[in-house]
Amino acid sequence: MIRVGIVGGSGYGGAELLRLLLPRPDVCVELVTAATSAGQRVDALYPSLAGRTPLVFEQFDAARFNGLDVAFISLPSGEGMKVVPSLKGKVKHVIDLGGDFRLQSPETYQLYYKHQHTAAGLLPEAVYGLPELNRNAVKNAWLVANPGCYPTSAILGLLPALVRGVVEEKGIVINALSGVSGAGRSASVEMSFTELNENIRAYKVGNHQHIPEIQSVLSGASGKDVSLSFIPHLVPLTRGIYSTIHATLKQRVSTDEVLALYESYYKDAPFVRVLRQIPQLRGVTGTNYCDIGLFVQERTGQLVILSAIDNLVKGAAGQAIQNMNILFDLPEEKGLNG
Repeated sequence: MIRVGIVGGSGYGGAELLRLLLPRPDVCVELVTAATSAGQRVDALYPSLAGRTPLVFEQFDAARFNGLDVAFISLPSGEGMKVVPSLKGKVKHVIDLGGDFRLQSPETYQLYYKHQHTAAGLLPEAVYGLPELNRNAVKNAWLVANPGCYPTSAILGLLPALVRGVVEEKGIVINALSGVSGAGRSASVEMSFTELNENIRAYKVGNHQHIPEIQSVLSGASGKDVSLSFIPHLVPLTRGIYSTIHATLKQRVSTDEVLALYESYYKDAPFVRVLRQIPQLRGVTGTNYCDIGLFVQERTGQLVILSAIDNLVKGAAGQAIQNMNILFDLPEEKGLNG
């Protein structure tokens, strides 16, 4: 039995963790914390969980996690680093769904996240939890930095082409569309229905916090200095990430050849599906899959990559559980194919 605690269970990511973990007979969710909802029943906040759990949200107390196998941290960036140090030595494994341990440089973190890193000493101990890239490293980690939703879509889309040297490392352009659940549950005017409905807008152009994450991971994997433009857009959908990626080809290659390369690269990746058609968000909604489509544009000499994920599953809770499965030497798909 894997004994689990969730820190920050009242947000969308925490709710997805509960939805996916509660049906598993090999997992026991023993406690869930949420500062603003402490004392409230979990199923009162999320009626879809009625009859599935008697848990009540608690205030965070590190001592309550003593002896647990896994602590999932589902907090906004800047909050995870406040609690993770207190869990070291108490919990066997910590999986952080926020951004606090994804970047190895505290200076870069401060530049993009706009606050100082207060647990920089733990950064060298964190393993970037993209299973398709770091599966073996995750197996031996106590602290797993779960990738961001945008980076998951972009990195999985680009990895084979960059690692195999098919495209240029410079001048990559990523345009990504996100559903509004990626912004969390906090209320704001700009996230209200009347502002979002029948509207699309870009945001954080050129300074989004996921830019260094995407660049550093792809640079490390390819062994080359990767540079790219990343423009996120908010669309009036609840969930989903859809990325359109343009990269310049290094040599003439056909669409079929690139598809074969991707199929070979991801042959042991159960949650990456290389499609011979255009991916759709509805094909991945509620699942842990990343669907990838590929098209060579001979006229421009570019490779166009289309990548779709559910931001709350493969982009957050599902990938975190995939990492948990790896930590406990379980099939990656366990609890994620329903």
